[in-house]
Amino acid sequence: MGGMDAELKATRMYLRRFAEERLSPVSGMKIEGIDMSDIEVKDLPEVKLSGPIITVDGPSGAGKGTLCQMLAAKLNWALLDSGALYRVTALAAKQHGVAFDNEAGLEAIAAHLDVQFKVPSNTETAAEAGVQVILEGQNVTSNLRTEEAGAIASQVAAVTSVRSALLDRQRAFQQQPGLIADGRDMGTVVFPSAELKVYLTASAEERGQRRYKQLIESGKNASLAGIIEDIRARDDRDMNRAVAPLKPADDAIVIDSTSMSIETVFEQVQQAAQKAGLLA
Repeated sequence: MGGMDAELKATRMYLRRFAEERLSPVSGMKIEGIDMSDIEVKDLPEVKLSGPIITVDGPSGAGKGTLCQMLAAKLNWALLDSGALYRVTALAAKQHGVAFDNEAGLEAIAAHLDVQFKVPSNTETAAEAGVQVILEGQNVTSNLRTEEAGAIASQVAAVTSVRSALLDRQRAFQQQPGLIADGRDMGTVVFPSAELKVYLTASAEERGQRRYKQLIESGKNASLAGIIEDIRARDDRDMNRAVAPLKPADDAIVIDSTSMSIETVFEQVQQAAQKAGLLA
């Protein structure tokens, strides 16, 4: 019973925050046997989201992550690494004892993730240092890179209500002085009104070469042909899926980085940001 009590306690905590932030009446509310009747909801003022947004979408291996880290460092804006959110949600659920078949608990956790993505303020070191993921005040970056994290993230991603909750949570990242949003549907679905939208791509062969080099340098065996084949298969799935297919927004700036250094890509995006009035 101890494990079940801990799970119910953790779920109640997140549901309390869920109810308070949405300002919805919860008197007598029950979710999966969790009594919410004693939770008081205060009449809090509505918080308006604000702040400009730059979205960077594109396929895996095109350089989105590095570009976004450099932009966040240059502008001193917040960063959203949308690709990490399912792993973060899964880790938060595990830490709070919420089972992966408890859809209500998972939804509440996803909707109220206390997570930040930190990058160094120096653009020259931002790309090398990478992103630090801070969950509830703790650096959990290394925890997200394990095979277990990937496995439990896939379980969480299969829950429809979690996907819906994470859409709202991503939009809640909008803030002053601005936000850099890294993903696959940031400009088309999550932030369709963003001030600047970038779609960064590269040929499958070039992206395969980049990934192959990373693996070899880290001491791992790899097949270049196999990597390229996997990339093409993933591109096909992402571009032809029924919901939020991978594609440039109609008003996005499309950059092909196949023959470009990340510094050249960064310079082009900076020029676009200046033109949009986002960079002095």
